[in-house]
Amino acid sequence: MVHYKDLGLVNTREMFAKAFKGGYAIPAYNFNNLEQMQAIIQACVETSSPVILQVSSGARKYANQTLLRYMAQGAVEYAAELGKKIPIALHLDHGDTFELCKSCVETGFSSVMIDGSHLPYEENVALTKQVVDYAHKYDVTVEGELGVLAGIEDDVAAAEHIYTRPEDVKDFVSKTGVDSLAISIGTSHGANKFKPEQCTRNADGVLVPPELRFDILEEIEQRIPGFPIVLHGSSSVPQDLVAVINKYGGALKDAIGIPEEQLRKAAKSSVCKINIDSDGRIAMTAAVREVLHTKPAEFDPRKYLGPARDNLKKIYIHKNINVLGSANKA
Repeated sequence: MVHYKDLGLVNTREMFAKAFKGGYAIPAYNFNNLEQMQAIIQACVETSSPVILQVSSGARKYANQTLLRYMAQGAVEYAAELGKKIPIALHLDHGDTFELCKSCVETGFSSVMIDGSHLPYEENVALTKQVVDYAHKYDVTVEGELGVLAGIEDDVAAAEHIYTRPEDVKDFVSKTGVDSLAISIGTSHGANKFKPEQCTRNADGVLVPPELRFDILEEIEQRIPGFPIVLHGSSSVPQDLVAVINKYGGALKDAIGIPEEQLRKAAKSSVCKINIDSDGRIAMTAAVREVLHTKPAEFDPRKYLGPARDNLKKIYIHKNINVLGSANKA
């Protein structure tokens, strides 16, 4: 058993309490390699932002659970070396079994998500409570989910949205004891969050997706006032980076994300955690493609992973300051 406190990590309880009171959201950035971790920590230290290092089941398999544990510990020490002891949590994203969540608790994670949203309601309640009962023994915080997000990301896939039913949330939270709740109000996984026909064009000819269901969010807030809400699938899919990818041989067609002004609006509400993964993938891929296309003789991984890391850092600094509002909240 490795406890997260021995690695210098924190759970999300105090993070979310401060975020709710301060009207901002904690960034939850996915990582599975060194360059991603470096970029996240550099960005959050420079903006003095708390951060949740987020690991999916697929990322844990890819990077190795032991290496990830030491990377998280290294992230804490790296932040201090850069001059700022920011709060850092290590979170399991979309855990789908009790066994996976238990394993993460035992290997240094400070927070886990159990996603039973695909199950019948009572089964979701039972599975989530099982994880909560175990995790809370070790002061590990737990995120549950009601509603289903469309899209594909790692091992998570769904063909269509199932919006969260506000009438379920109070019962779910009280029966399970979760510390935060992921809801479905129109965000989705992946880079293709909306089809072009779902969007309208503004005066500049840019596709504008439909607005998130803030009416659902507001009703949820009324039913569980003060409770931390989580938004998954919240990448904005920057069109300038999509253009770079496609210019240098990529084929990201109809890549449309969530407008940043909508995410900023959500962050000022009870939404205390916003997950961003696809934007990071796009930023890194754009840099890698540009280097390999413009310098075809290059074969040193540092020469293309370095620019990828720099691109990722740049976009996360922007997110912390202008979208999530988490800058200077560490």
